[in-house]
Amino acid sequence: MNNLTIRPARAEDAALILGFITELAIYEKAEHSVVATEMDIATSLFAPDATAKALICLREDKPIGYAVYFYNYSTWLGKQGLYLEDLYITPEQRGSGAGKAMLKHLAQQAIENKCGRFEWSVLDWNEPAIQFYDSIGAKPQNEWIGYRLDGEALCKFGRGQ
Repeated sequence: MNNLTIRPARAEDAALILGFITELAIYEKAEHSVVATEMDIATSLFAPDATAKALICLREDKPIGYAVYFYNYSTWLGKQGLYLEDLYITPEQRGSGAGKAMLKHLAQQAIENKCGRFEWSVLDWNEPAIQFYDSIGAKPQNEWIGYRLDGEALCKFGRGQ
């Protein structure tokens, strides 16, 4: 992990983050789903009322990855939790310890903020990521099924249709 730095993302990183998001979407076979613009990233991550945060991972001052996360809440624990939305390391840097360093950094933030949980999701076909998460002691939560309302379905439901 020589020459590895993790820092909070800044507004001027919006284009970099969007580039990493696109690379992640290509890896996840969902490039068509990325509709965010650089302005969307700048506004959603760096506005004064932004609820999500981002980190940039650098090796020898060269950006090699990012993470986006936010705080959620567990009613059962009566504590906030940290939810990792995205973790991406460039293909040539995978296996170098950068992803593990990012997760440790976020785990430390969760501890410092008295979070009861640190959670994330992984695609069921992403075996390298699953093996990595298993190796650090993370446990899959198979009893929950994720649901999503988005796009027109969200709008219709929200309008009471």
